Order: sequence, then structure tokens, then C-alpha cells
Amino acid sequence: MANTLTLPVVDGGLAAYLRQIRVFPMLDADEEYMLAKRWLEHQDTQAAHKLVTSHLRLVAKIAMGYRHYGLPLADLVAEGNIGLMRAVKKFDPERGFRLATYAMWWIKASLNEFVLNSWSLVKVGTLAAQKKLFFNLRRIKARLNLLEQGDLPPEQVAAIARELDVGEDDVVAMNRRMSGRDASLNIPVGEGASELQDLIADDSDNQEASVARGEELSKGRKLIARALLGLNERERDIFVQRRLSDDPPTLEELGQRYGVSRERIRQIEVSVFNKVQSLVKAGFAAALPAA
Repeated sequence: MANTLTLPVVDGGLAAYLRQIRVFPMLDADEEYMLAKRWLEHQDTQAAHKLVTSHLRLVAKIAMGYRHYGLPLADLVAEGNIGLMRAVKKFDPERGFRLATYAMWWIKASLNEFVLNSWSLVKVGTLAAQKKLFFNLRRIKARLNLLEQGDLPPEQVAAIARELDVGEDDVVAMNRRMSGRDASLNIPVGEGASELQDLIADDSDNQEASVARGEELSKGRKLIARALLGLNERERDIFVQRRLSDDPPTLEELGQRYGVSRERIRQIEVSVFNKVQSLVKAGFAAALPAA
């Protein structure tokens, strides 16, 4: 899709770009649904173009929130637009929510990855906790007017560590990576003999964690199978088709199969999902050791 859609670019400043994208109309729910169906079922690039261009203002608004990372706004908008196009490509209008709600996650994910990759040739962190620390630390330093400061005083490190509920060494290491971008991994950390590379967590699971996760998944499958036994045939089929299938049918297709509206299929799907979820949670809770 990215190769076939032509979008405005930020080459004359933000104000000029906002004037360019303001000409694209916003879509009401019905028009958005029909355009999304045309793209999903017929790969209609004109429909996709309307879906994308009607949400360019959303991308610009989100991208503005990333300006304090010191990256060109044009690059941020471009990356956000890539996230938007990915969202449009995967958007299923039958799931009952608007494109903006779905696209927001893809836009932010694209921008987050761009910021992380731009800040270091060696990734800042692959763990979700490390990525969260990167963005939260940057936010707190901006609030305290410390963005241009290198090493932080010990009292500030301690305060930030308490606020983010992380170790002080983690704050020091992440701050040095942020301040130096591509600084050596052999930078000494603290007063001991530790180096920055010693503080980078190994995100691979150990054997115990792998076994525990496998046991939990197995138990979850058994609980779902048990919960499905309490459903009638139609409820079970709708749940399996919509929630457990790799290629789920649309609400409209299931509605035609059962002779009801797609809205009725959606209601059954939500009701059954809540029922199964409650039964699975109850099963896990019953397996917990008594306090």
C-alpha cells in the first residue's frame, strides 16, 4: 500500500503541512465502514487513500507529542503515516470499532520503534520494561528541565528511580544511553567495576520460565475447552470462528449462515467471550494456593 499511495509531506513547515491535510474530509461511521469494506474485499486503493488521508490529522497530533526527542518532525510524521497505512491494511470494520481507535495503536507503535532505533544503533532495549523506562525517563527529564544534562546527580537518580519503581542502576544506564546515543557499552557505571553492558538485561527466558509458561498455556487451553462445553452449538461455533480461527469470518458471513443480523452475531460473540473469560479466570483463581 505504501508504494501506491501519495501523501503530502512536511517540507514547508508544520503550518503549511496542516493546511495541506485540512482539505481531506473527515468520515462518518457509515462512510468509513463502506470504504473499509471496499479495501478489505476488493483491494480498492482509492478507498484506502480516503481512509488514510482522512486520518492524517490524527497522525500529526500524535507525532507532535514526540518532538522533544530531538528528531525532525517530517520524519516523525512520515513514520506515523506508515503506522497509519499498516492499520488501514489490517483494519476489519466488522469488529465494531472506528478506524481511529485501531490506528492510534499502530501509529504510536511505529513512532516508538522509530525513536528507539534513531536514538541508538544498538537498541535501547528489547524488553517492554526497558522501552517503558526509556520513554518515562525522557518525560520526567523534560518536566524537570534536565534534557540537556548528562549524568544526573545521585539525589535526582534516587527520586526518579522511586517514581518509576526501577533500580537506580537502571536509571543511570538508560540516562547515559539517552545522553550519549551511541556511547560505548564499556562505560563504567557507578562506583564499582560494572560496565554499561553488564546492566543490559537478557530478554531470553530461562528454562524454568519456559516450562512455567508452557504449563500455563496448557492449563488455559483446557479451561477454554471446558468452558466451551457449557455453550450451545451456535454460541460455540461463533466463539470458535471469531476468536480462535486464524482466518475469522466476518459478522455478516456468520449472520447469513444463521439467518440473523451481523449486529446479533456481534452481541452473541461479546456475550460468549465474557462468559468464557469469566470461567477461565475462575479456573485459574481456583488453582491458586490458599493464602
